Amino acid sequence: MNDMAPMKRPPQTARVKEEALPLPGGERAASLASASELGELGEGAETFPSKSGTPSPQPSTHRGEGVLRRVSDLAAANLIPAGDIAALEQVAARYSVAITPAMAALIDPNDPADPIARQFVPDVRELDATPGDLADPIGDDVHEVVPGLVHRYPDRVLLKLLTACAVYCRFCFRRETVGQGEGLSPAVLGAALGYVRAHPEIWEVIVSGGDPFVASSRRLASLVAAIAAIPHVSVVRFHTRVPVVAPERVTENLIAAIKRPGVATWVAIHANHPRELTEAAQAALARLADAGIPLVSQTVLLKGINDDAAALEKLMRAFVAARVKPYYLHHADLAPGTAHLRTSIAEGQALMRELRGRLSGIAQPTYVLDIPGGHGKVPVGPVYLDGEEVTDPDGQPHAYPAK
Repeated sequence: MNDMAPMKRPPQTARVKEEALPLPGGERAASLASASELGELGEGAETFPSKSGTPSPQPSTHRGEGVLRRVSDLAAANLIPAGDIAALEQVAARYSVAITPAMAALIDPNDPADPIARQFVPDVRELDATPGDLADPIGDDVHEVVPGLVHRYPDRVLLKLLTACAVYCRFCFRRETVGQGEGLSPAVLGAALGYVRAHPEIWEVIVSGGDPFVASSRRLASLVAAIAAIPHVSVVRFHTRVPVVAPERVTENLIAAIKRPGVATWVAIHANHPRELTEAAQAALARLADAGIPLVSQTVLLKGINDDAAALEKLMRAFVAARVKPYYLHHADLAPGTAHLRTSIAEGQALMRELRGRLSGIAQPTYVLDIPGGHGKVPVGPVYLDGEEVTDPDGQPHAYPAK
């Protein structure tokens, strides 16, 4: 499924009057992430130093038990040398840190190239400035029609529900904003939903952030009910890492919360290495699939993590075995401080050629690039047809008539 061309940003006159999110029964929703109620976003809440150094409440998995949020926590868990604390504190002061117990347990502290550690443990290279880095690499701001709502493509919008995540990826394209500040206030969320109501061309609402699955089940249920009540919206899609990094969060209550008559619920699962799909993660995915929720995958191509055909093959097969359809393999975005994790597009195309020859069609992701500046997502996979010559998966050319 290819994305359509990005639409032009609607004029400011398209903004609608702010209103609170209506709850079932005519009640009005409280803030999804006000400072006083942020604990309701997850099963519990705790505080940790924000980028400004001021403690701020953050949603957590199962009351935050065992989540590593400070550089000193990483050293105590033997995930970094004690001698690196001072240098990595500078990284953590700029970019948020959180590693759940499920991910920490997968890290081999004796392997300096561990692919799980490279995703979550801060690296001093994150402070390196590289020409071409962009604070907003995919151009969210260009297409933000009301705060928290991005209308980049004609038939769908992306709702950034909150800024918190269960884990913070070292390559995140929203790393300048996640892990700090608050989620959408009731008035701002109401304005976003009002915009959706006022635009009948919107067929799908994609809920992202942050990670929407760190919100409480009650708040997710209220949000889905409001979206389902919009006649022209047929699909609500959640983008999340939670089933993989905090699988205990995928409860019967959460599953019930995201399903509602009148709208089809889809969930996009983010994982980058086959080791992430533990037995607990597979069980969480099974709970979602058994509830009738279609699952698709998102993976980022990352140097030293999954930039070899064997790792990608194993990951895509694991997705399919877990009833998750491989969807996108993203070329890493030009987020600040991530150059050491990026491959070239040519390297990605070579990997896709290898996968074409060894993986079933149902296990093939689409290799895509989000064009900087908000110009949209396009496939950048290898080309097999050139005039009257077609190349097979083994790289051998064959003649084929143009007509």
